[in-house]
Amino acid sequence: MQPLTDIWEGDSSRRLIFTAMHEKFFTDIKVAFFAGSFIAFPIIANQIWIFIAPGLYKQEKRAFLPFLVATPFLFFIGGAFVYYFVFPVAWPFFASFEQEGVKGAMAITLEPKVNEYLSLVMRLIFAFGLSFELPVIMTLLARARIMTSDSMRRKRRYAILLAFVAAAILTPPDPLSQIGLALPIIILYEISIFFAVLIERSRAKREFFDDDNSEKEDA
Repeated sequence: MQPLTDIWEGDSSRRLIFTAMHEKFFTDIKVAFFAGSFIAFPIIANQIWIFIAPGLYKQEKRAFLPFLVATPFLFFIGGAFVYYFVFPVAWPFFASFEQEGVKGAMAITLEPKVNEYLSLVMRLIFAFGLSFELPVIMTLLARARIMTSDSMRRKRRYAILLAFVAAAILTPPDPLSQIGLALPIIILYEISIFFAVLIERSRAKREFFDDDNSEKEDA
């Protein structure tokens, strides 16, 4: 609620409303479920790791452990980004479309429904949290040799297009929210290319030393 109350600070007449008898009750349940899932995400990820770790080799554990740590961290970063940077910009923009009552025109006042407002907040937090997982996904693909840094560079224009398509699907139909999500996705894509380069260099160095050692053994 804080980003919305900030723009209404000092105006005690402002309020959220609900128009169905059961609306507030089920909204509270929805918010509690979302908050619980958000907070429990690292614990769930840890339990999944505990389940699959015994079946992995030591080098596989070392390879996947950084991704296990990065996944919840990046999700929280995405949620914090939209809450502390996007909402304070987007909410005043939307609220600016209010219209005072003048002669010949009725007043148009913002009175959000509590269900619709909180659903929008949760949807955006989930969308940004999910989009911030892009470096994890792309780095895993690079490690598995499914994607390379060169192929990522060649497909950059398509990635930019897909970033705006994903933003249009995951956010409300307004340019501000869509740009606010698309730009971080594009930046994260560039970060993914950087990580792919590091993986390829590390792999090339490791293969060089392996070949050198095998030649010495043959000699």
